[in-house]
Amino acid sequence: MSETEGNGGRWSRRTAWARNIPTPLRAFVRAETGSAVVMFAATVIALVWVNVAPESYEGFWGTQLSIRAGDWSIGQDLRLWVNNGLMTLFFFVVGLEARREFDMGELRDRRRIMLPLLAGVGGMVIPVLIYLAINAGTPTVNGWGAAMSTDTAFALGMITLVAARSAARLRTFFLTVTVVDDIVALAVIAIAYSTHISVPALLVAVAAFGVALVIRFARIRGGGLYLLLGLVSWGALMHAGVEPVVIGLAMGLVTYAYPAARGDLERATDLFRLFREQPTPELARTAQVGVARAISPNERMQQLFHPWTSYLIVPLFALANAGLRINGDFLARALTSPVTWGIFLGYVLGKPIGVLGLSWLATKLSRGRLRPPIGWAGVAGGGAIAGIGFTVSLLIATLAFTGDRLEEAKLGVLSAAVCAALLSWLVFRVTSLLPKRLRLRLLLGTSESIVDLSEPVSERDHIRGPEDAPVTVVEYGDFECPYCGLAEPVVRELLADFGDVRYVWRHLPLTDVHPNAQLAAEAAEAAAKQGAFWPMHDLLLTHQDELTMDDLLRYGQELELDVEKFAEHVRRRVGAARISDDVDSADLSGVSGTPTFFINGRRHRGAYDIETLSNAVRTARARAYISER
Repeated sequence: MSETEGNGGRWSRRTAWARNIPTPLRAFVRAETGSAVVMFAATVIALVWVNVAPESYEGFWGTQLSIRAGDWSIGQDLRLWVNNGLMTLFFFVVGLEARREFDMGELRDRRRIMLPLLAGVGGMVIPVLIYLAINAGTPTVNGWGAAMSTDTAFALGMITLVAARSAARLRTFFLTVTVVDDIVALAVIAIAYSTHISVPALLVAVAAFGVALVIRFARIRGGGLYLLLGLVSWGALMHAGVEPVVIGLAMGLVTYAYPAARGDLERATDLFRLFREQPTPELARTAQVGVARAISPNERMQQLFHPWTSYLIVPLFALANAGLRINGDFLARALTSPVTWGIFLGYVLGKPIGVLGLSWLATKLSRGRLRPPIGWAGVAGGGAIAGIGFTVSLLIATLAFTGDRLEEAKLGVLSAAVCAALLSWLVFRVTSLLPKRLRLRLLLGTSESIVDLSEPVSERDHIRGPEDAPVTVVEYGDFECPYCGLAEPVVRELLADFGDVRYVWRHLPLTDVHPNAQLAAEAAEAAAKQGAFWPMHDLLLTHQDELTMDDLLRYGQELELDVEKFAEHVRRRVGAARISDDVDSADLSGVSGTPTFFINGRRHRGAYDIETLSNAVRTARARAYISER
């Protein structure tokens, strides 16, 4: 079986290890980036539609749709069904990703929570203060919530365009900041923009959510039960007068993410083998359930719902809400409106000031104990791109305004998005013109990266390359894995291109799918006893379909080893303990298959073609260059 990460084709495939299969952050970012393109297209269509046929646009989204069950009913127009119905699922996915980041992502190191938290709060408080200052003493002051929230999908897509060279680390930091942004924004909707609250209905919603928590902690499985409780809570919130989208975020936040347990994965493997031996419908169903239960509910839900929210629900929201009739009279009125200017300046000035200012203040007050994982130019550019507010901003605008004021708010949101993107591009463009050393420091920063490799490289490891190299590439590999064979010439080219890189091979024989992998690994260790690990390593990867004992003895003769001694070491399994240590370190490091690479202790996710690995090495070398100075 194989696992594919990224769009690197054959250069991204791995043989899966039935111990741990994670869902990387890269998949989330990739979906959000693609969603930004679709959302932009939906926004353009909405603008064209409303200006060409305004009656058709308003008539369609104003169509009433009701659901009735006896005396109980919910009725609203199509736009509201999108805004507080389908968008509930969007915020459920936001909650899932927030939980995943907390359990398995950047925020798993609890020391790293505080600075993104402060940056996210600062990026919301300063825009709100700017809006309040401009709208003070006017009836539009209650629209302050429309100037505070960042659109994650649009902003992540723009980061790829304006900051391609530093996009990976910037996107990771930016996503942790916007997680805070989304949570606070939903709390604002629930508290500040909910009116005429019905306490009995609210108690029903809280009770339904409480039951969901109880059965979750009791580890009771059953997606249908959680769906029913979620729908009950959603309907109760509707009747209570509270924006029901908050239940989506709440349900997502309590859905744990965790690496697959070894026992669950081994059980899934056994069930699949039973099905392979006797392919009956009953065993097929049992194997399917066993495989699903090996993965955390958080990962399963993200895989199921994220494409729908990214490519259908969010673009539908844009289509329903971005329609803005533009003419001379409207522009003249909007350009003097405190609503338009409050939102525009809140996003374009307030967001970068808030994100950058609070990050700098936290770093200074903590005397460097808190610092962003990227450089200050990255923080400034990320703060500027955070000025792209769309989804939640328009959602709050529809709650706070109607008529002309709503149209003015939309103009402020759309124009701020354009200017924020240009400002972010300008920050990174100016930074790219600076001297190399200063540029790297401003983009990458000086904070320590999270180290994913549980066992540091030491003298016990098999090392190829200079001992004092600033960049170390560790590969967990299997001599029978075809993808390791595919990666081998890439590694050789990498070492040839970079004279200051050292390469470490660690064993991860996947014996459940590769019957000769363990024997081949032990043969490599037996050759190491005679100082020939790397020549044997190269032969084994060159002849992956010839790894029987007779083949191994032949390789020993080709390498002019003491064949009797070599054979004795293989038969006595002298390398088994060493291989077992490598397997244990792979388990602790969260390795999910072969080949898996670590660069300076950080897990490399994605393709392993020469271009991708070279870029990762250059980034690691740049950070090492900065830390040395």
